Amino acid sequence: MSSPKKPEFKRVPALDKCFAILELLSRSTALLGTSEVARELDLNKSTVFNILQTLADLDVLEHAHGGKFGFGTRLHILANGAGRRVDLIRTVRPYLNEIASNSSFTAFFGIRYGLKAIIVDKMEAAVDIRVAAEVGMQLPLLSGAGGKALLSQLSNSQVDQILSTNELRKFTPHTCVDKSKFKEAVLKVREEGLALDWEEYIEGIIAAAVPINTHREGREAAIWAVGLRRQGSEREISELSQLLKRIARELDMRFRPA
Repeated sequence: MSSPKKPEFKRVPALDKCFAILELLSRSTALLGTSEVARELDLNKSTVFNILQTLADLDVLEHAHGGKFGFGTRLHILANGAGRRVDLIRTVRPYLNEIASNSSFTAFFGIRYGLKAIIVDKMEAAVDIRVAAEVGMQLPLLSGAGGKALLSQLSNSQVDQILSTNELRKFTPHTCVDKSKFKEAVLKVREEGLALDWEEYIEGIIAAAVPINTHREGREAAIWAVGLRRQGSEREISELSQLLKRIARELDMRFRPA
């Protein structure tokens, strides 16, 4: 049987160049800039510049130090399972496994995208009853431990802007809807490096989170561990908090530019 004839079409050269750039970035062990990409692919520097900037504007790529580029939020979401190849996820995943293996909590890794916290990876604890959420799920930034950990990485003026233009939604009787107190909680996370959620987002669910410094402008990230209130003793929460803080320190060193 003969293969079906492919429909005729006019190939778009810009897309060929775009995917060549993405493939080059995926193969590279280091972040690349315009000149390096143009040289490696033998492309016009101006063309490469415009493609890189467009991809960054679409959040497919992100700006890094020294005019370099890495993979961005939208690519994290689209990649989903394949996203384990993305450098952030590849680096963080063993720590998520450590959290889930040493507690009854499910570990999540997320990044800020506007007013949402996007889950880009997770690891579930080996317990009969666990908190479930899928990779790619979008959570409100203005609630819960993960949201506070992400907000703590923004400047005071950015936090003020977000709070002045958005209302705090009351998810449970424990949710803080006072903007002044909410900001105080965010500043406390910035100072202490830890956010706690005692049934603020979902009744019966508690969480602990730490901000993760990726050393990339505009890329706020956090790790949070979520479990059932009745499963988490005060001792476990204390030990989990110390574990999360240690992981945040180690990741800060690993993501720090050489």
